[in-house]
Amino acid sequence: MPQLQRLAVTAAQICDRKIDLTREQQHYLNRVLRLQAGDRFIAMDGRGHWWLAVLAARETGLFASIAEEIAVNRELPVEVTLMAALPKGNGFDEVVRQATELGVASIVPVTSDRTLLKPSDQKVDRWRRIAAEAAEQSERQIVPTILEPISFDLAVKDCGQKYRFICVARGDNRHLWDCLLGNLKPPFVGAVPPCPPPAEEELSIVIAVGPEGGWTEGEVKRAIEFDFEPVSLGSRILRAVTAPIVALSLVGAAFEKC
Repeated sequence: MPQLQRLAVTAAQICDRKIDLTREQQHYLNRVLRLQAGDRFIAMDGRGHWWLAVLAARETGLFASIAEEIAVNRELPVEVTLMAALPKGNGFDEVVRQATELGVASIVPVTSDRTLLKPSDQKVDRWRRIAAEAAEQSERQIVPTILEPISFDLAVKDCGQKYRFICVARGDNRHLWDCLLGNLKPPFVGAVPPCPPPAEEELSIVIAVGPEGGWTEGEVKRAIEFDFEPVSLGSRILRAVTAPIVALSLVGAAFEKC
């Protein structure tokens, strides 16, 4: 199949094998991508389904008909949640975009002791649009869930993931890479290269990354109380928008190389 443009749609838009396109989607397909009636594209619902769709016209505008479902598997074999303290400015835009490209399942924006940004509802809507666009670009099956911003204390208290890591810039902590491989179980330990457990075990990981200046000592202690392990991302001090990318790249390398 030739490379086709991708469009994220919602399940509510699909009825009787037809996709009711919004005005913005019609404009994007017709005016930006220059698609015409009869042209094909890939529709994705952000929940794991892809369809081959055909653009069509009617009096009220453009719509799409579903030709067939496409089987594809582009997701990480482990569910990863990124718990990220909000950086200043528009830095979180890049965090959302690149984390989506790297396979994150959900993102929890966190306000911490050193957080300066107080996000509005419009900001959250923007992050969700960015996630959808990045999922289209990177050919994801899933559009990551962007949660409403919450406080750091509430985020660590309500965390339900099995493996919990908090990235700390300084200190004598294990490297995240070693932690990922160190949590393996037989017969995967000793494999060359070491392989994580299969997806059937439904592994879930949460990685917390701090704001400019990093987490405070009190925040790290509170995270440890809720079973977070402090980890290192290396000997260099990373920017708040760089640390999530490094952490998620390590997860991808550990779980996709096998």
